[in-house]
Amino acid sequence: MAFTDASARAALRQVFDAAIASADPRQVLARHLPERPRGRVIVLGAGKSAAVMAAAVEAAWPDAPIEGLVVTRYAHGYPARRIRVLEASHPVPDAAGARAAAALLEVARGAGADDLVLFLVSGGGSSLTTLPAPGLTLEELIAVNKALLASGATIHEMNCIRRHLSAFSGGRLAAAAHPARVVTLAISDVPGDDPSVIASGPTVPDPSSFADARALVAHYGMQLPSAVMAHLSAGVEESPKPGDPRLGTPEYRFIATPAMALEAAATTARGLGLTPLILGDALEGEARELGTALAGMARSAATHGHPLPGPAILLSGGETTVTIRNPKPGRGGRNGECLLGCALALAGTPGIWALMGDTDGIDGSEDNAGAIATPDTLARARAAGLDPRALLAGHDSYRLFEALGDLVVTGPTLTNVNDFRALLVA
Repeated sequence: MAFTDASARAALRQVFDAAIASADPRQVLARHLPERPRGRVIVLGAGKSAAVMAAAVEAAWPDAPIEGLVVTRYAHGYPARRIRVLEASHPVPDAAGARAAAALLEVARGAGADDLVLFLVSGGGSSLTTLPAPGLTLEELIAVNKALLASGATIHEMNCIRRHLSAFSGGRLAAAAHPARVVTLAISDVPGDDPSVIASGPTVPDPSSFADARALVAHYGMQLPSAVMAHLSAGVEESPKPGDPRLGTPEYRFIATPAMALEAAATTARGLGLTPLILGDALEGEARELGTALAGMARSAATHGHPLPGPAILLSGGETTVTIRNPKPGRGGRNGECLLGCALALAGTPGIWALMGDTDGIDGSEDNAGAIATPDTLARARAAGLDPRALLAGHDSYRLFEALGDLVVTGPTLTNVNDFRALLVA
C-alpha cells in the first residue's frame, strides 16, 4: 500500500501500542505463576509495573492467603486489595524508596520454610529501592545516581556500581527470605534480559565484585562522594555470590521482555502491509549515534532495497545512553535524542518515518513516551525558527518535537520493556 503522512504515523503508533500491550501484566502474568505453597503467599515487588503486577496476582489467586507489599513510581499506583502499594521517586531516589526497601527486607525476614515469596520485578526497581549500605547515606547515593545517569555508562555498568553500594540489591532480598522458596516474576527492561541487572538483581546472586565497580568508576571518570569511594575501596562485605546457600537455585521467570514486544510489533506490522525486520532487542550505545546508524539502514532500504525493500519497518529495542556534554542541558530523554539524531542523518529523505519511545510511557523524566519524525521534520523545525543541530547539542530534543506537535504521549503504561524504535520505509 502507498503510505501518506497520516497513514504512516498511524501505522507507527499501532506497532508501538502492540509492543506495549504484549507486556501488560494483566494479560500475561497469570500463566507464569508457580504452584501454590503449603504456607503463605508473600508478595513483594519493586518497579514501575509492581502495583499492576500485584493486582494481577490477586486476580489469578482470589482465594489464596496473600499478603505483602510492593513499591512503584509515583503516579504508577494501581489498586490492590491484599497487597500494600507504596510509591517512591524515579529516576532520582528519595527517602520513601529507602523506607520501602527496608520494609521489603523486614517482610522477607519473616518468611518461613513453607512460604512462597513471590517477587515481582520490573524496570525502575533500582532507584525505587535505594537503601544505602552501612556507613553510607541516602544523599550520597542520590549523588551517585545523578553521576551515573550523566556518565554515559550502560545499564549493566550502572547497576554493577549500585549493587556494591546497596543493602538491598545483589541477592540480598533473597538471602533475607531464606529458607522460604523465592520465585521471581520479571518484566525485563535491560539488554540481554540479565536477571542480575534488572532492578540490580535483589533475588539472584551477583557475579560482579567491588573491583569491577571501582574499575567502572575510574573508566568513566566519575566524581563520587568521598564516603562512597572509601566504601568501594574497602570492599568489606561482598554481595551474595553464585553458590551462596541462602539463595539456593534462583527461580526466575520472564513474563515480558523486549524480544517478545518486538515480535508483537512485527505481527501487527505484517497486518498493515509492512515487512518487518527486527534488528535486535539489545541495541546500545550513544543515543544520537545509534540514531545516525539506524538512519543509514533506512536510507539503504529506501534507495537500494537492502537490507529489505519497502514497504518495510525496521524494529529494534535496547537501552541507549546519553552522555551530557552541555553544562546546562535542555529537556528530553534518550529516545528523543536518538530520534533527533536520526532525523538529522536522514536529512529529509522522502518516504521514511520513525517513532522512538520508552514503553513505560516516560522518556527520561518528561511527560512523553517519545516522538515521531517525518520526512519534513527538519524543514518544519527550521520554519518555526528552531535549529535542530543546536538543539541536539544542547540535549533539548523535547523542545523541537513539542513545537512540531510530534510528541508521543501515552501516560504511564504500567509496564516497561525498555526503548522501542521503528523506522517505516514506504
